Amino acid sequence: MDKLTVISGTLFLAADIFAIISLAMPDWIITDVGGDTRLGLMWSCMTLYNKPQLCYKPELKPEWWMALICILVGCILITITVILLISSHWDRNVIPYARWVGFTAMVLFCLAAVIFPMGFHIDEIGGQPYQLPNSHQVGISYILFVLALWITVISELFAGKVCLPHF
Repeated sequence: MDKLTVISGTLFLAADIFAIISLAMPDWIITDVGGDTRLGLMWSCMTLYNKPQLCYKPELKPEWWMALICILVGCILITITVILLISSHWDRNVIPYARWVGFTAMVLFCLAAVIFPMGFHIDEIGGQPYQLPNSHQVGISYILFVLALWITVISELFAGKVCLPHF
């Protein structure tokens, strides 16, 4: 297995971990107006007037459902890509498949990044598509997802040997 394959596999694995962590946390959109509210794709949490924190599964609008599906399928595809890259140690013929599966995951992550802000119009936020009100901000979960997206792009460049460092 060459160095670029190892680098690509490691970066894909890091992207997968960041994306899974971002889904597990309810910090996609946060606000402290009227208490502490944290909105996520799988969990949302509220703390009102110093009462115990209440977490619940949100009723997602179609935009956020699509983003969630794109991210989940993207994570599955990245996991498959990592497995294919590891198996390339024994069979080099799987590398083109790993590149295409990784590319598909990258496209799904990009779609999720474009679709997610369309859901800023939900009642809990009260904004417009692609426009958060001043009282709300993106949280660490969204930042981790965007980081996973960029790492996936870089991983794909290494997997496709487009970005060749000098070793």
